[in-house]
Amino acid sequence: MLNKNQQAILFLNRRGQATYVFCRQCGHSLRCPNDDQPLTWHGSQQGLLCHLCGYSRKMPSKCPNCGSSQIRQLGLGTAKLEELVKIRFPEARLLRWDADTTKNKDDHELILSHFSAHRADILIGTQMLAKGLDLPLVTLVGIILAEVGLNLPDYRAAERSFQVLTQVSGRAGRSPLGGEVVLQTYQPENYVIQAASHHDFTSFYKKELEYRRMLSYPPFSRLIRLEYRHLSQPKAEHEAHQLAALITDEIESKGLRQTAVIGPLPAYYSRMHGLWRWQIILRGQNPEILLPNLPLRGWQIEVDPPSLL
Repeated sequence: MLNKNQQAILFLNRRGQATYVFCRQCGHSLRCPNDDQPLTWHGSQQGLLCHLCGYSRKMPSKCPNCGSSQIRQLGLGTAKLEELVKIRFPEARLLRWDADTTKNKDDHELILSHFSAHRADILIGTQMLAKGLDLPLVTLVGIILAEVGLNLPDYRAAERSFQVLTQVSGRAGRSPLGGEVVLQTYQPENYVIQAASHHDFTSFYKKELEYRRMLSYPPFSRLIRLEYRHLSQPKAEHEAHQLAALITDEIESKGLRQTAVIGPLPAYYSRMHGLWRWQIILRGQNPEILLPNLPLRGWQIEVDPPSLL
């Protein structure tokens, strides 16, 4: 590709240099005090960052839990990928397109214009690369860790992953030069990966619809997401269990046995901006008829939510 004066795109839907920092002595992981999410290592200049709330701190020299100096970084992000590509292809001109390189409003257009004008040979980036870019010189797209996002506890995770993979793959071969797409994954047998690798929309649609029907998820049912947030974790948990009990009684009294109650459970991101999150999911043909008789003050209500995370 490089010796033919053509371009390549490398897609990795993770930012930073390491996605997980932990102590090898005791296993303690460095997490955000506001969101309880693992901190991402962004190098010595930016340090450790939380991608949910923006919290940052320096890399500690010793474990805050046991005092050991055995602090290690694991995982791969776009910044680390850029370093590895530089080592492997020192003659290549690189650009990185992610949230860390686009702090200003004009940065997106600047990066894209440089790459379009062939001032770089390889563009490394996150989901921004899934946009409808027309880049005739791109003859190779490499997708690293194609399964990222595929195993999230959300019924739309497969759909979103398939969309991103096919959109990124579509950046190659948009000219008579042709193109090639390489997917690197630890789950090559997964139906999403298989369908995306063959650009097979029909196969994915049929398989996904089959799973949705078996599990009674949309479009074969409707969902309502009830979320409670509070500074106190016990308070959030108590309110969630109390409401779930009332919902169960309401379902019994109305004879709505086709309506399922999922939860109460902590949300996937159990803590955001210092608030603990508990949620209840209602699934059925008309779960909204339960709402008028419920005490929902302080609850956030989403009908047909775009995400369950």
